[in-house]
Amino acid sequence: MENKEIFLQPVVSEKSYALANESNKYIFLTTAKVNKIEIKKAVEKKYKVKVESVNTLVRPGKAFRDWESRRYFRKGDKRKAIVTLKRGDKIDEFLNI
Repeated sequence: MENKEIFLQPVVSEKSYALANESNKYIFLTTAKVNKIEIKKAVEKKYKVKVESVNTLVRPGKAFRDWESRRYFRKGDKRKAIVTLKRGDKIDEFLNI
């Protein structure tokens, strides 16, 4: 496995706050080419917590049209990761955004 910087963007919404407070799950956006193992290692390294599981889903990129050339394009896909932490661990930076 190569040494690469993984982009982790916390998702700030009412649903993500409710999941963080109720069931200790945090939601992050990453690039589509990152797998669960890499996400787990990146979260543990960045926030110094213990990750129990990672669930992922792919958010397709939004389609748009270039009106001059009349062609359709699509932005890049994003991977949404729902990270479950060990009981007692919290990410304080996530709740202070």
